[in-house]
Amino acid sequence: MPLLLIVLWELATLTGLVDTRSVPAPHTVVQTWWTWTFGNGGGTADPYSGTWLAAVFASTQRVVLGFLVAAVAGTAIGLLIGWSHWARVLLQPVIDILRPIPTTAWVPFAVVFFGIQPTASIFLIALGCFPPIVLNASAGALGTPKVLVSAARMLGTSPRMTLWRVGLPSALPAVLTGLRVGLALAWVLVIVSEMVAVKSGLGFSLWDAYYFGRMDVIVVAMLTVGLLGYVSDKVLALAARPVLRWSPDVR
Repeated sequence: MPLLLIVLWELATLTGLVDTRSVPAPHTVVQTWWTWTFGNGGGTADPYSGTWLAAVFASTQRVVLGFLVAAVAGTAIGLLIGWSHWARVLLQPVIDILRPIPTTAWVPFAVVFFGIQPTASIFLIALGCFPPIVLNASAGALGTPKVLVSAARMLGTSPRMTLWRVGLPSALPAVLTGLRVGLALAWVLVIVSEMVAVKSGLGFSLWDAYYFGRMDVIVVAMLTVGLLGYVSDKVLALAARPVLRWSPDVR
C-alpha cells in the first residue's frame, strides 16, 4: 500500500495534477534527503547539505531526555494516585486542571525560564508526555484485582511491598500503553518546541525551510520524524516484551 501511494504521488506530479511547488515529487524528496544526509556542507551554498544527522541527533536526544523525565515521574505519580485514596484526592484535581492546557501555552514560560536552549525543548516534551503516562498508570493501578491485594495482605505483605509486588505488575500493561502514547507525543512536541524555543534539530530545520519555501525539506523532515517515531515505538515494545510476556496485550 505505501508503494502504491508513492507511485500515485509520482504520477500526480509528473502529469501536473499536483503543483510541484506545493507538493514535491517523490524523486525530488529522495534527492533532497540524500543531499541533506550526505552532502558536503562546506562546498555548497545549500544550508541543508550534510546536516541531517546532526538534526536527527539533536531532536532524538531531546525526545529521549524529555520522555525519560515524564516516564519516571508520570509512572510513579500515576501508581500513587491509583493506589492511594489520599494521593488521588490531593493530586488528581491538579492533573485534571493541567491536562487540558495545551503544551504550546507553556512555550513563553519555557523561553523565559530556560531561554532559547535545548532545556526549554526538553521541558516542553516532558510536560506534554506527562498527563497520558499518569492517567494510564493510575488506571492500571486502580484496576488491580482486589483478590490479589487481599491475598497479599493476608500473607503479611506490607502496603508498600503490596504495591511493588502486586500493584505494579498488574498495572504494567496500562503503563506500557501510557508510555507508548507519551513517546509518540514526544516526537510531536519536539517539532513544536524546536520551532520556537531552539535553534537546532528537525523542528527548527522544518520551520526554517518553510520560510525559504523548501517544501522538499519539509517533507523529508516529516518523513524522518514519522520513521523515528515508528522505530522508537518498536524498540519500546521489544524492551517491554520480556517483562510482560505473560500479558496477552503485548505481542
